[in-house]
Amino acid sequence: MLDLVSEKIQGAIKYLKGEGSITEKNIEKALRDVKLALLSADVNYKVVKEFISRVKEKALGEKVLTTVLPGQQFVKIFNDELTAILGEKNVPLKIPSKIPSYLMLVGLQGTGKTTTAGKLALFLKKKGFYPLLVSIDLKRPAAQEQLEIIAEEVGVNFLKINSGTVKEAVGEIEKEVKNKGYHPIIVDTAGRLHVDNELMDELREVKEVLQPFETIYVADSMTGADAVKSAKAFLDEIDFDSIVLTKLDADSRGGAALSIKYITGKPIKFIGIGEKYDKLEPFHPERLASRILGMGDIVSLVEKAQEAIDEKEAERLAKRLAKKEFTLNDFLSNLKQIRKMGSLSDIISHLPNLGGLGKINKMALDDKKIVHLEAILLSMTKEERENPVILNGKRRLRIAKGSGRPVSEVNQLLKQYREMKKLVKKGFFRKFLNFM
Repeated sequence: MLDLVSEKIQGAIKYLKGEGSITEKNIEKALRDVKLALLSADVNYKVVKEFISRVKEKALGEKVLTTVLPGQQFVKIFNDELTAILGEKNVPLKIPSKIPSYLMLVGLQGTGKTTTAGKLALFLKKKGFYPLLVSIDLKRPAAQEQLEIIAEEVGVNFLKINSGTVKEAVGEIEKEVKNKGYHPIIVDTAGRLHVDNELMDELREVKEVLQPFETIYVADSMTGADAVKSAKAFLDEIDFDSIVLTKLDADSRGGAALSIKYITGKPIKFIGIGEKYDKLEPFHPERLASRILGMGDIVSLVEKAQEAIDEKEAERLAKRLAKKEFTLNDFLSNLKQIRKMGSLSDIISHLPNLGGLGKINKMALDDKKIVHLEAILLSMTKEERENPVILNGKRRLRIAKGSGRPVSEVNQLLKQYREMKKLVKKGFFRKFLNFM
């Protein structure tokens, strides 16, 4: 996520850590690389100019503390300015009590708008709302079919529109939702591959008739400068209230993420960080800034863990660890909990860049390895998992055949287990759980 920008900013901080003090000369050298990186990452020129100017001004200002090392000073300055550009703080989606209330999604075709409608419906469903998905894309029949499939997959209701005009479509919605308690109604709208007058006229009419409490622009962060340009066009033509950035997990450059809030003045409220429907997160500017600086995002990781991990199972494991007990059954339980939290690369990306952790080869973080480990463990009997000492050569061969994995992987798993058991005996994991 935003690897190019992150690498250069962390490089500038590392360079300044080797300097005895902050001077205009070493700041210029550090910021030159950052500026070039931001521009090559498709960050808007105005944003780059403003960011570099503010960092330099603060670094040379009177408020810089002489008792703090240059690298530490720059971490604080970069963090503050990145957070400011990204939007200062989280702006939550506020759902009015009025029923029906409409939430309207707009954006170009291919940005993930329809998928985002499903993700948003699932997000609100988990929050206790009763959303309804509707598509007012009167030119593309497949749009309704796509949204209907998504609605079924996320477990929310869908309304198929049969009308040929916007006013008739809204009349259908109002008739359907009357006294049924749907709240809110998430409306997916038409998109095009580019901005055109016909699209804007249609969206303007939908908005005028619906009077949505919130209009959200869906932007594909992978398109960088084009996403910002399109957002500005939508803002000028029909206006919107907030932004969802999709595919942020795959964005190694950072152009859209670091530009769109500054250029439009509208808050980023959600980010899409994966293809699955539960991969939509409220956007926290300070957390993304922290990740860019290599300081990780432990708060979000803990939130993921709290959502994914079974409390009773966690308590059971904590008690066993407190007694310094750890079997392969516990190992299996751990793997299942980790899989619920997401991919290994995503989990690692939330951790601080300490001891080379952030430089782990992403190709090496193959989630299939966890699947293979699970297959090996499930090919063992309960007795074998409780007492691995009995796993002789004959048993290991049987487990390898049963899991479809080579004997070498069975041996490697047992080696990893022994290493983890040593840490358990030293009380490492118990201390970690107490910390969390």
